[in-house]
Amino acid sequence: MTTSGIELSLSPGTNLPAVSVVLPVLNEELHLANAVNSILSQDYSGDLEVILALGPSKDKTDEIAQHLASSDSRILLVRNPSGRTAAGLNAAINKSMNPVIVRVDAHSELQKNYISLAIEVMKSSGAVNVGGIMGAEGKSPFERTVAAAMRSPLGVGASRFHTGGEPGYVDTVYLGVFIRSAVIAVGGFDERFIRAQDWELNYRLRQVGGKIFFDPRLHVTYRPRSSVRSLAKQYFEYGRWRRVVSRRHQGTINFRYLAPPFALAGTTISIVLALFFNPFFIFPALIYGIFLILASVITGKAISEKLLLPIVLFTMQMSWGLGFLTSPKTLAPAKGSESRG
Repeated sequence: MTTSGIELSLSPGTNLPAVSVVLPVLNEELHLANAVNSILSQDYSGDLEVILALGPSKDKTDEIAQHLASSDSRILLVRNPSGRTAAGLNAAINKSMNPVIVRVDAHSELQKNYISLAIEVMKSSGAVNVGGIMGAEGKSPFERTVAAAMRSPLGVGASRFHTGGEPGYVDTVYLGVFIRSAVIAVGGFDERFIRAQDWELNYRLRQVGGKIFFDPRLHVTYRPRSSVRSLAKQYFEYGRWRRVVSRRHQGTINFRYLAPPFALAGTTISIVLALFFNPFFIFPALIYGIFLILASVITGKAISEKLLLPIVLFTMQMSWGLGFLTSPKTLAPAKGSESRG
């Protein structure tokens, strides 16, 4: 398939294309080496390069990146002064010259056949972007609990890249393996988006006829947040920026995204009315609390997970809902309007 002369798919008969793996990197001293090693140990037979877009880290990330680059000529470094994910991805993509872009986070790890399998899926599906499971795996009890919540539809909804499912065409995927020319044709990642930039790019790719394909055989290990505070901040930002996407692209919101804001508003109103008017109004909040407990019993495996899940689920849902409800219209203004009074 082509759009305005831009090639948007790999034909089944083509040779293995050269691949550029791009990583936006910021404060990732604990995970960067593992992420890069998982890339360099891929079983892919085609040419491969790794481009690290280095933000202004406050830890030893830059030292680790320099050491990695000096030990393997396939690793290239590019600066990302803003530290923003979308800007880093664009900087790395602009430095790349290969026809396929593999987007990886510095706190994730690829399965050994991830790239070779993704190319196979891309050829058979005709998609401009393919992706698979966001395999959340924690090390501490709290991280393992967050991972359990992320894998459950009771935690973050029923997206296939969280919960699994049949292969097929979808709206978006986790990270992704892209046709570079297709990404360039739609203008790359929108650098005004601090979060939700993947969903937003995939929307624009679909608008010009590109297909997004999910295959559960593709698996990326993801390391969850390690504290309530960092988890709350993460999901607050998710909610804020998903609201921005819904404003920018009308008709892209659904009940799954509206559930956390409704839960937050309903619970808050229930508690306020019960405190100031009639204790009877506490029942909606009690019902939500019972839902959290039952969801935790169903989702959790270990005792520690069952005990921590009410806190984790409450944090994820309420933070997402608060971010969505309080998202200002000044976030990611339309192009050309940033300088207007």
